[in-house]
Amino acid sequence: MSSSKPEPSADFIRNIIAEDLKTNKNDGRVVTRFPPEPNGYLHIGHAKAICINFGIASENKGGVCHLRLDDTNPSKEDTEYIDSIKSDIKWLGFDWGKHLYYASDYFEKLYEYAVQLIKNGNAYVCDLNADEIREYRGTLTEPGKNSPYRDRSVKENLDLFERMRKGEFEDGTHVLRAKIDMASPNLTMRDPTLYRIRHESHHRTGDKWCIYPMYDFAHCLSDSIEGITHSICTLEFENNRPLYDWILDQLNVKCHPQQIEFARLNLTHTILSKRKLLELVENKHVTGWNDPRMPTLSGLRRRGYTPEAIRNFCERIGVAKSNSVVDIALLEYCLREYLNLRAQRVMAVLRPLKIIIDNYPEGKTEELDAQNNPEDPTMGSRKISFSRVLYIEQDDFCENPPKNYFRLAPGREVRLKHAYYIKCEKVVKNDKTGEILEVHCTYDPETRGGGSKDGRKVKGTLHWVSEQHSIKAEVRLYDYLFKDTSFNPNSLEKLTSCRVESVLKNALPEKQYQFLRHGYFCADSVDSSKDNLVFNRTVSLRDTWAKIKSK
Repeated sequence: MSSSKPEPSADFIRNIIAEDLKTNKNDGRVVTRFPPEPNGYLHIGHAKAICINFGIASENKGGVCHLRLDDTNPSKEDTEYIDSIKSDIKWLGFDWGKHLYYASDYFEKLYEYAVQLIKNGNAYVCDLNADEIREYRGTLTEPGKNSPYRDRSVKENLDLFERMRKGEFEDGTHVLRAKIDMASPNLTMRDPTLYRIRHESHHRTGDKWCIYPMYDFAHCLSDSIEGITHSICTLEFENNRPLYDWILDQLNVKCHPQQIEFARLNLTHTILSKRKLLELVENKHVTGWNDPRMPTLSGLRRRGYTPEAIRNFCERIGVAKSNSVVDIALLEYCLREYLNLRAQRVMAVLRPLKIIIDNYPEGKTEELDAQNNPEDPTMGSRKISFSRVLYIEQDDFCENPPKNYFRLAPGREVRLKHAYYIKCEKVVKNDKTGEILEVHCTYDPETRGGGSKDGRKVKGTLHWVSEQHSIKAEVRLYDYLFKDTSFNPNSLEKLTSCRVESVLKNALPEKQYQFLRHGYFCADSVDSSKDNLVFNRTVSLRDTWAKIKSK
């Protein structure tokens, strides 16, 4: 038993690496890295990068993928994020082994590199503030202007940079800039900032430093220090590649990794910006980074997504050079495909309506057989209890049914899944409100197992639970967090009076179930307990992607 899982197909990145191996470039080594900034939780877009970097390393003999935390901005970083990053990568099925690194490991070496650039006349200390630097930079159609501090002597620059390190200046008063070309058509090359002053304590180095390297400076040199062969990143870094190469060339480093860009993941109904996701958390639109509506890996995990389905999704979408938008229906399709083969089937009534079978003996209970998963007979069967008082879905009864309504209605007979035919005889309502309180039926004892001996047919089959043998639960139904680009205030619906099969009383978060006719569910890893069962709907049974595929 296995879901269809495509093998990693050749793509332009793998082709580049294959050619490098053929020519013995990098002495036949393949060393990649996944370098997240610890300023938020990983999301589904990161899963694509993780699968590419760790996947390519594992596909090549002796290949290694480093996990490096690019922790160069202490104002936005937190050990909580670091712990979550490690946990998510391992949950996804990858392991960095002994190759865990931090950009902060290299702060002293990076400082020495910056000093070397100054000595070579390739960097200078600038006193312009952030707004002035922006103004001097120019536009896409107009060249920038040289900073009035651009021609400082090497001696003066070395002195100022050392004093920056010693903490003599306030934040924002000085920066170290590369001396490249203020008329470059690539704005990134117009004397970019390499170091800034930031009097903030760092989660690993404490107060040892008050100047921190910019990402572009630290990233390429960290790659070089670690001996990375292929620096694989998303397309937004394409404009930064000349700076990546310039820094390494000016410093004449021994290892000059090759930067290769691929298209990042864009998903419908989803925002994959850590800044915007942080706003959702801080503004209490969600309960946290692991809210099941969030596209974070921890949120998807809590909702019931599996690492296998996410990896399968990443393989299916492939690796491209140009940006595009992937329909979220494909992600859901991969999940359904996986869960369909593995999830145990159970019955759960989300909006209960009481059914009393008048001709069924009071106090009697009988055990009926039900398959755990028709797709996998090896999962066996279970016993479900049938009794006089049951619950069905409110939507499965209509007092005045429209045409083509085949569920329960006055005088109509339906099949109860795995059980009997029942017929509606009477409806009991609240005299004041008109609310239906209970529906009285009769059953045909000759239809045990769901079939009649006289050959009569019914069109409706309903799921149900026994009142006596079911347990109460809360069920949370999720919709997309965003409709187009607007926040969806109706993305969560909580149903607090649900009834589920008693087999679910010990449900664990990592075990998925299919609630017949409702979708796939799992126990909530945060709020669910033996005394307060809470289930998240992972995905509905509606398969829009299958319809798209058929078209």
